[in-house]
Amino acid sequence: MTSLTASEIYEAAFAAGWAAEPLQTLSEWADEHRVLSGKSSAEAGRWRTSRTPYLRGIMDALSATSPIQRVVFMKGAQIGGTEVGNNWIGYIIHRCPAPVLMVQPTVMIAQRVSKQRIDPMIEATPVLSERVREPRSRDSGNTTFLKEFDGGLLILTGANSSAGLRSMPMRFLFMDEIDEYPGDVDGQGDPVALAEKRTTTFTRRKVFLCSTPTVKGDSRIEREFEASDQRRYFIACPYCGNMDWIQWANIRWEKDQPKTARLFCVNCERLIEERHKVEMLNGGEWRPTAEGRERTAGFHLSGLYSPLGWKSWADCVSEFLAAKGDTFLLKTWVNTVLGETWEEPAESLDDAVLLARREKYSAEVPAEALVLTAGVDIQDDRIELEVVGWAAGEESWGIDYRVLYGDPGKDDVWRALADALDQTYQNEFKERLRISCACIDSGGHFTQQVYGFCRGKTVRRIFATKGMAGAGRPIVSAPMRRRSGRNRRPVELFLVGVDEAKGLIYSRLRLKERGPGYSHFPVRPEYDEEFFAQLTAEKIITRYHRGFARREWVKTRPRNEALDCRAGALAALYLLNPSWEALMRRARERRGETQTPQHGIPPRGYVRRAPRRSWIDSWR
Repeated sequence: MTSLTASEIYEAAFAAGWAAEPLQTLSEWADEHRVLSGKSSAEAGRWRTSRTPYLRGIMDALSATSPIQRVVFMKGAQIGGTEVGNNWIGYIIHRCPAPVLMVQPTVMIAQRVSKQRIDPMIEATPVLSERVREPRSRDSGNTTFLKEFDGGLLILTGANSSAGLRSMPMRFLFMDEIDEYPGDVDGQGDPVALAEKRTTTFTRRKVFLCSTPTVKGDSRIEREFEASDQRRYFIACPYCGNMDWIQWANIRWEKDQPKTARLFCVNCERLIEERHKVEMLNGGEWRPTAEGRERTAGFHLSGLYSPLGWKSWADCVSEFLAAKGDTFLLKTWVNTVLGETWEEPAESLDDAVLLARREKYSAEVPAEALVLTAGVDIQDDRIELEVVGWAAGEESWGIDYRVLYGDPGKDDVWRALADALDQTYQNEFKERLRISCACIDSGGHFTQQVYGFCRGKTVRRIFATKGMAGAGRPIVSAPMRRRSGRNRRPVELFLVGVDEAKGLIYSRLRLKERGPGYSHFPVRPEYDEEFFAQLTAEKIITRYHRGFARREWVKTRPRNEALDCRAGALAALYLLNPSWEALMRRARERRGETQTPQHGIPPRGYVRRAPRRSWIDSWR
C-alpha cells in the first residue's frame, strides 16, 4: 500500500471537511445499506421502508437534505419507531460523520442498547462495520459507551448522568424514551435541556426526541409534540378515497368479539377490513394539523398503524377489553397502544364512600382469597400493620388492621410484631392461612431496628423496604444490601416506588364493579372512619418547576399510616409473585372440586408453600 505524505493527508482531510452534505435521504440510505440483525430484530435481513411506509417521512426529516432541526416522535408500541433512531445513527456514521450523542433513560439502559442494538447493527451492516473498528482490537476506540469512526464519534449515556450530558459539543442528538427521564439530574436541571445545550454551537444541528407518552401534564413528549406542527399520517379509504388518520373512536367490533374489528370510514360510513392496510399505508402521507415552532416537525403514530403480521386491530381490541376493568392496565394500554397520555379520572377519593361499601365476610378470610401479605409502618410510639388477602387479577380483601403501641427502640413491641406476623386466619373451609410475605418500611423511623428485625428472615419472606418518590419508578426494585448490627451483617433492602404504588391503589379504590382489581373491606371495628380517612389522606397535585409540570403526592391530613400499610402489602404481593393458576388448581383439588363453577373465578384457598419459585427465590 502506498504511504501518503503529510501534505496529502492534510489536503484529503481539508477536502473532506468542505464536502457537501449527501443528497441521499435517510430512508434511501436505509433501503440501500441497512441490514437488520437476527440478534435484535424479528425480521432479519435487508431493511425495507415499504414494510413500514409511515416511517419514511420521519426518517427523511432527519436527513441532511431536510431543513428541519428538531424532530419529535410521540408513538405507541410495535410500530418500528426504535429502528428510526438506529437508522439515523448508521446514516450519520456513513454519510455525514460528526459527533453524535444517544441518551437513554439510565446508564444501565444505554449499556444494554449498545450491546443489543447498536453493536449488532454495526456488525450486520457492511458500510458501518468497515468504519467502526471491532471492539476486540486493542485501543480500538470501540467500547460500550463510545464508538469512534472517521470524522466523528458516537457517545451513549443515561439521562441520570449529569457528567454524560455536559461534556463536549455534539452536532446530532438522539434522546430516546424521554418521558422516563428524571425531572432533575444531580441538581443541574432538566436532562433534555442540558443535552440540547451541547448542540447550540452547530448551525446544522439535528435533535431527535422520541418516546411513548405517560401522564397528561407530566409528559415531556406530549409537551414537545403540542409545540410542533402535530403531523398525522393520513390514509385513503379504499372505497371512497377519503383521507383521514386512524383514530380509536373509529375502530368498531361486535360485542366481545375482537376478531371482528374493522375501521369505520366517517365519509362513506363503510367498515374497512384490515386486509386493506397494506394498500392504505403505502398511499398514506403526513399532514400537519397545527401551527408549530419553526424548523420543528412533530409526528404522532399509534399502534393501530402496525403493519400486517405485527399488532393487529383485533389484538388492540382484545387488550382493551382485558384492561377495561383495571385503571392501571387501561393506563398502560392508552400509553403503549394509542400512544397518548393518560389523564387521571380524579385527584382524590371520598373516604365516606369507601366506608359505606364495607361488607360482611363469611369468615375471617373470604374463600376467594389465595394468599395473604402484610404492610408494616413504623412510628415513634407504635407499629401499625395491615393484612390483605389477594386473588387472581389482584382483587383484594382487607383482613386485619392492628396498632401495636410501644417504643420501637425497645424489644417488646418487636416481639408483638413477630407474634402478629405469625398469626393465622381461617377461611370458610376451615383452612388456616399464614402471611406469605411482609414488607416493613425502614425509611422514616428506627431504620436499624427494622434491619435487625428483618435480618435472617428471607425464608420467612419478611423484608425491609424504603419508599422512593418519583414518576416511573417500579413498585418494587431489585434489592440492595445494607449492613447493621454489632457485626455489621448484611440485610436486603427493597426500594418501593410509592408514586406508582399509591396511584395503583387509588385507581383500584375507584372501581365500582367487583372483579379484578376491586378492593373489599370488612365490617369490623378496626376498619372505621379513621382507617378510611388515613387511606385517602393524600392527593395528587401538579407543581411547576422551571417550566416543567410535576405531579406529586401530598397529605391532606396529618396521618396516612393506613395508605402506607396498604402500599407495603401491595409491594409484598409483587415480591411474592404467586402463580394464580397453580394456586386455584391446588385449591380445587384440596376441596374435591372437579370443575370450575359457572359464576366466575373458581374458589380459592391457601397453599402453604408457593407452587413456583418467585424472582426472590431465584435471587436468593
